[in-house]
Amino acid sequence: MAKKVQNAVPLSELVPGSKARVLTLSAEGMVRRRLLDLGVVPQTIIECVRRSPIGDPTAYRIRGTTIGLRKDDAKQIMVEPIVE
Repeated sequence: MAKKVQNAVPLSELVPGSKARVLTLSAEGMVRRRLLDLGVVPQTIIECVRRSPIGDPTAYRIRGTTIGLRKDDAKQIMVEPIVE
């Protein structure tokens, strides 16, 4: 069973191979709508899959789908890392 860590960090700080639970989404406007449409809602588990060679964008697995997010967008998603 997974054990939760009680500190919130931006999604952009996750390292490849780690997972986290979405806490809040501070994005506004079209970016917020896009993230919500992609399934980035509170309590969703997100896995950091890999970073591009230059570090931006990063691939994340959300609800079985892999998406790429720029660092600026990922900073607007606060998550709670999950330690397995």
